[in-house]
Amino acid sequence: MPAKARALETYRGVVYPWHIDHIGPMNVEFYTARFDEATWHFLAAIGITPAYLKANGRGMAAVDQHTRYKEELHAGALIRITSELLEIKPKTVRFRHRMYNSETGVEVAVIDMVGVHLDTATRRSVPLPQDILERAQARTTP
Repeated sequence: MPAKARALETYRGVVYPWHIDHIGPMNVEFYTARFDEATWHFLAAIGITPAYLKANGRGMAAVDQHTRYKEELHAGALIRITSELLEIKPKTVRFRHRMYNSETGVEVAVIDMVGVHLDTATRRSVPLPQDILERAQARTTP
């Protein structure tokens, strides 16, 4: 049986009026921004912290993402995001974010992403350190 990821809460926020587009719900730009903010908390939880990236001349680049919008959000909605590791390889991390309406508990959007670990000077992919790979694996349960 494959390992199941343990979800981690990585974001809480609110939909503000300026997040709304001309037809009424939150614009996709702001879904993407919230998922981006959740990504940095998720990566930090597995050891890819801002301090690690800066000290080692490393970065993370999104190379694939698929978003599914399931329900609209409107001004005033409280939102939360959970994140789970789907797969980690020597140079890549694949994960999923789920966005919820905090008041109703309804899942409103899901995004699957793949990030590549890279050297910021050469802009080439490089292997993740062993301790980060091990920490990420610990986020899953058999």
